[in-house]
Amino acid sequence: MGREARAATGQDGNDALGKLICHVLTPSGYRRHHNGFMPLALEHPWNLAPGAAIALQHNLAGRVERDDRLPARIATVAGVDVGFEAGGAITRAAVAVLRFPGLTPLASAVARRPTEFPYVPGLLSFRELPAVLEALEQLPELPDLFLCDGQGRAHPRRFGIACHLGVLLDRPSIGVGKSRLIGSHGEPGPGKGDWVPLRDRDEVIGAVLRTRPGVAPLYISGGHRVSLASAIALTLACTGRYRLPETTRAAHKLASGAGSQV
Repeated sequence: MGREARAATGQDGNDALGKLICHVLTPSGYRRHHNGFMPLALEHPWNLAPGAAIALQHNLAGRVERDDRLPARIATVAGVDVGFEAGGAITRAAVAVLRFPGLTPLASAVARRPTEFPYVPGLLSFRELPAVLEALEQLPELPDLFLCDGQGRAHPRRFGIACHLGVLLDRPSIGVGKSRLIGSHGEPGPGKGDWVPLRDRDEVIGAVLRTRPGVAPLYISGGHRVSLASAIALTLACTGRYRLPETTRAAHKLASGAGSQV
């Protein structure tokens, strides 16, 4: 097996994975937060070789909870989006928190930091999440639910950016992708709320959801602590007149520099 094939399967990083520091919550499992400390369910190194990052995804995918474990009342929802400046040298992460179900702005944060991980399809969370965590540190408190611009379980290793963020924080999360990363599907019906399963072989890994009549659908998948049925319902509950949920639209404006912080 060649090096590229080993990297694609994660075998190239198996030895490195054994050397990683990845531990359950300890006193070091906290990051300094605007209002004290932000708890992390686990920590791991970010500056990894791609093969080691793939192996870590395989390992952490086992921590993803596919069933609902949601707050009794969801009061806040957040969109997470990431852009890049200076030709990709600077990562610009944005988090926009909205009240739920009214979807009015409540808080927002933007963080910039040097981009340290290369662009590798399927490993975008290693490139983007360090800046996202820095943005989250600025919020007065963490939201009840995250909607991430990207994939959840609709990922080759069932560990897209929404899964990664959700597992790190042990918070409910949903992947809201604008395009398909993996899987096959039919065409959803023309109306808002129509959807079809997204399948990888015999496994349903997400939904192809029409959020507005006459426009391209979105690719929805559970990240952590959210079932697929709830991911669909909550995405629709966060969507107004436009194709993208209001959470995603607000975060995208901040990540692209087109919006102002709350």
